[in-house]
Amino acid sequence: MSKKRLNSVLEAIGQTPMIQLQRVASTLAMPLWAKVEFLNPGGSVKDRMALHIINKAERDGVLKPGGTIVENTSGNTGVGVAMVAAVRGYKAIFTMPDKMSSEKVNLLKAYGAKVVVTPTNVPADSPESYYETAKRLARETPGSFMLNQYHNADNIDAHYRSTGPEIWEQAEGKIDCLIAGIGTGGTLSGSARFLKEQNPKITVVAVDPEGSIFYDWFKSKKMAEPKVYKVEGIGEDMITGAMDFSVVDAMEQVNDRECFAMARRLTTEEGLFAGGSSGGAVVGAIKFLSAHPQYKFPVTILPDSGTRYLSKIYSDEWMRDNGFLGEPARLGTVRDLLSGRKAKVVSVDDGQPVFKVVELMKANDISQMPVLSAGKLVGVISEADLLKHMMSGTHRIVEPISQVPRHTARTVASLTPLSEVAEAFSTGGHEMAVVVDGEAIQGVITKIDLLDYLAKTFKS
Repeated sequence: MSKKRLNSVLEAIGQTPMIQLQRVASTLAMPLWAKVEFLNPGGSVKDRMALHIINKAERDGVLKPGGTIVENTSGNTGVGVAMVAAVRGYKAIFTMPDKMSSEKVNLLKAYGAKVVVTPTNVPADSPESYYETAKRLARETPGSFMLNQYHNADNIDAHYRSTGPEIWEQAEGKIDCLIAGIGTGGTLSGSARFLKEQNPKITVVAVDPEGSIFYDWFKSKKMAEPKVYKVEGIGEDMITGAMDFSVVDAMEQVNDRECFAMARRLTTEEGLFAGGSSGGAVVGAIKFLSAHPQYKFPVTILPDSGTRYLSKIYSDEWMRDNGFLGEPARLGTVRDLLSGRKAKVVSVDDGQPVFKVVELMKANDISQMPVLSAGKLVGVISEADLLKHMMSGTHRIVEPISQVPRHTARTVASLTPLSEVAEAFSTGGHEMAVVVDGEAIQGVITKIDLLDYLAKTFKS
């Protein structure tokens, strides 16, 4: 339905697009689709929950005109609530941990809300925590209403009624795997509950950061000691009532560095200005799908925008100070290595017969090359792959190389630091990196290419 004319900004919540990730997920055997929730008007998936719970509170009579909404938030729920409060004339008070970005605090204040900042590194039941501080403020404020997002079943219901149905419709019922980060748990739980009602065979994967307790709880049903981590919006130090583990089939764990690096890649390679929780969701999806290539239509959820993290994730100084960013200028970038090259990239279509590929390798004096299918990179094939295939004695040289098991391709962008390429070669088991721009291959880098470049660089 068209949304050309709206009565208020609140009617713009929902109906966010689903976008295929072209470059950051190019090594996967299937397309990866992202539900881009940061395109909600408040900039995150939390707009849905905020509006749903406030609407219900109004209907139930627990939130009256001129009242005050109190909530503990990592920022995004607060923005959604503050937006609704601004439109409907409510006051708003939020408590936030001190690890949250200044952009989040200032944004809430811009909507007219009051923000109380509390210590991060305290137990959830401490009087100083942002949970307990919010409860105290709600008790002390006449006419107040607290959303209680972490334990409110309506958090789940919001996504059961909106996010889940939208994903099902946009995927035309083809979705077979949902991968999303968990904070309160409402987004994943509600979406998954709806989707599994449509098709019980859909696999649901939750993504949790190192330092959070969810991963260990899911694996062992034991409470691990929470540790401080820097990614915002996912993970928790307590079991939440809005997290329904019965709909979760698997979990993936990610770390701060992975979340932040992928957020920056989503921005520079996909044009999606994403936050750290979005980066974490994509990293978790790639980890799971790389090990489970049988899925055909996986979907992940990008919860919030990079606009919240300009002073953190998108600040080279902050990233470097916190040990998340090296010194790419010291060794240079992929673009530096490729500059001056004139040779055309040698690749092969997966329909070519084995003997033609052998001839191509011999003619170009190479031992490995990218494999394309319909012009899209689908992997890398090497002499060792061909030799192992033919030595079985059950295959013929006229067979297409699509029958030959191949390696996934390690892809890099032109601005990728060479330090990252070197790390992939030394720890990731990759023999070659393919430089891609969209779906177009710009070049390939082997270990000897990198060694030759570094030798010349240090010599000069």
